[in-house]
Amino acid sequence: MVFVVAESFIAIAGAAGAIQLMTGTYVPPVSDLEPLGLSSWVLPGVWLFASVAAPSGSAAWLAWRRSPAAPTAVLVASALLLVEVTVQVPFVGPSALQAVFGTTALVLASVAVHARRTGWRRTVT
Repeated sequence: MVFVVAESFIAIAGAAGAIQLMTGTYVPPVSDLEPLGLSSWVLPGVWLFASVAAPSGSAAWLAWRRSPAAPTAVLVASALLLVEVTVQVPFVGPSALQAVFGTTALVLASVAVHARRTGWRRTVT
């Protein structure tokens, strides 16, 4: 249940952030992107959706179905979330939100490793 709730929350937050970036709502200055040759936050919004919302949504769905692949999907989603948070820092600077999501990714990854080691059970009692 931890995977379902946490990964669903991350997926929703990632999708909301992606929409905000793609629509230009509550975004950092576009000048932050000039070193990359970008003139809008659309591509970073697509990147956020692809690297956070989609993998976390998939991990939540697999965990909900009690799929044997769920712990692996959580590990992948956690790694991608850590990459996203790390990539953000040079462009928008460090923030408390990055610390929260980074810590969440580390905790979920450790729980996923534990689930893989102890056996992820398919049956629900």
